Amino acid sequence: MKQAQTIHSVLRQHWGFDSFRPMQEQIIRSVMEGRDTLALMPTGGGKSLTYQVPAMAQEGICIVITPLIALMKDQVDNLRRREISAIAIHSGMTPRQIDIALDNCVYGDVKFLYIAPERLATEVFRLRVQKMKVSLLAVDEAHCISQWGYDFRPSYLRIAEVRRLIPDTPILALTASATKVVEEDIIDKLSLADPAILRSSFTRDNLSYSVRAVDDKNDQLMRIIGNVAGSGIVYVRTREGAEKIASWLREQGESADYYHGGLPNAERSLRQEDWTQGRTRIMVATNAFGMGIDKADVRFVVHYTMCDSLESYYQEAGRAGRDGKRSYAVLLTSPDDEQRVVKRFESEFPPLSEIKSIYEKVCNYVGVAIGDGLQSSFLFNIHDFATREHIFTGKIQSALKILQQNGYLTLTEEMENPARIMFCVSRDDLYKIRVERNDLDHFLRTILRMYNGVFTEFRAIDENEIASVSGYTLERVKELFKRLWQMRIIRYVPSNRSPILFFDEERLPVDDIYIAPETYRLRKEMIHERFSKMLSYASNQEHCRSRILAEYFGDSEAGDCGICDICLAKRKRQKAESFSGDFKAEIIKLLSERNLSAREIVAEFRCDPQPLLDTLKQMHEEGSIRTDSAGVIHKIKP
Repeated sequence: MKQAQTIHSVLRQHWGFDSFRPMQEQIIRSVMEGRDTLALMPTGGGKSLTYQVPAMAQEGICIVITPLIALMKDQVDNLRRREISAIAIHSGMTPRQIDIALDNCVYGDVKFLYIAPERLATEVFRLRVQKMKVSLLAVDEAHCISQWGYDFRPSYLRIAEVRRLIPDTPILALTASATKVVEEDIIDKLSLADPAILRSSFTRDNLSYSVRAVDDKNDQLMRIIGNVAGSGIVYVRTREGAEKIASWLREQGESADYYHGGLPNAERSLRQEDWTQGRTRIMVATNAFGMGIDKADVRFVVHYTMCDSLESYYQEAGRAGRDGKRSYAVLLTSPDDEQRVVKRFESEFPPLSEIKSIYEKVCNYVGVAIGDGLQSSFLFNIHDFATREHIFTGKIQSALKILQQNGYLTLTEEMENPARIMFCVSRDDLYKIRVERNDLDHFLRTILRMYNGVFTEFRAIDENEIASVSGYTLERVKELFKRLWQMRIIRYVPSNRSPILFFDEERLPVDDIYIAPETYRLRKEMIHERFSKMLSYASNQEHCRSRILAEYFGDSEAGDCGICDICLAKRKRQKAESFSGDFKAEIIKLLSERNLSAREIVAEFRCDPQPLLDTLKQMHEEGSIRTDSAGVIHKIKP
């Protein structure tokens, strides 16, 4: 009883809610009892509160492991707005920034430490975590630990090692998309001890799923937009597709914009805010649009192109109707979709020789020599690399994914990156420059005092901190760095938004790169099975779509939803059958009350329209009804 009062008090005090969503309280109670817990909750189910509330109700710090840097920053910002101390550590930070952040976790009053999985292997983290009073270890996107998961990341395998450093701390593993095989793998790889397994229903009672097989997707898209009021998302596969369809929608008079990973950060934030605030009605986007979306009243999500898996489809479609009101998730298909998916599948697995060749070219591109690079990170513009090497971007992404799955390197999502510098003159030459250029001496000495290793590799720097220590303004610091770069004293990369390539291992000779053929084959078979399940869902004409999705995620108790296209079609057939032979009498009864159009009559019956239309035609021929010039049907009195 006391525990229930505590967690409800925390919920009200910090989040302003009086009650929890389904399953949230059970998960929180399990964690508060010190049990390892695996929680399977659908997208939008309120996963973050299941670790945030117990962490606030107990002493100590909660460590949250997540690969999604955008989500990490979003969560930290949200907690800070509630005056809760939170910190994030990821590959884009300088060593000094990481050092300060970890010190705050050990000696300060930080309640939440969000950390990217690749940071778990660093010695600086392992030494500090043992000094922290950790109340809970929360593992978000826990399916990433399983090689059978759709987004396997080897860095997640290090979580069990961290757990051994804090053996008395319970683990909460969270995922929105784990099949039974993945669920068992999560328990094994995290070494969960007699875990409580809590599964929310994957059924969304208010979300109507449908698939429309069409020759003209644009025409069907306009029909949906015209028939469903409110805001929506249109998901496409490519950046070019997002821009093209958004432009076309605007030509049709719709309020639409596009969103993809190639836009500058400020531009993306502005577009998302315009859509969230209702100034833009429709967002056409790649799957880069998703994290941090806080909009409950999305009325429709249309997939213009097919997803790679049901996991991806369920997560993206689930962004509709989080306010509990009727919403629609529509997948548009065309006759050549299956061929495209098969082609895409083949590109997911380039030959091993090509993967090794791409690895070598990537290492050369970022300037990492054989034997170097361990735990280092580099800016990586995949589009520039693809253009320079004349390699299809999709093939590069697939090769990097397989290299990541085998523990060699990790390509992070796009993120804010600090400025980086490396001196390209010797120490002796730099000393001469300092003597000759007195105006640069103070600035150069400040850099050399603050950062070591700047003569041998690119080092991330904090321009704000340099400004503070040197006494210069931030603008002056940036101006001086540009001048040093123009004088060929340093190589300078200004702060920017870009993906980062993180080397989990030192660069190896190509012949030493080992990708286990058996693992490669099994993953290929698994990805093929996922594609097949997606295709099967799209071609299904018999079974409830909501039920198919729920059962895919192990929700065996799910029933038919009654509102998807398959369920509605069944109801129409049943209605038509129940009216067998009586349509004429029912139509006469309706027309006795008021005159109706053919469309209004069909709507009254809510069944397959063809038998009704056949009956109306017959009644016209018999002379029992007539249609006026406005299309309204009248009963003819006998």
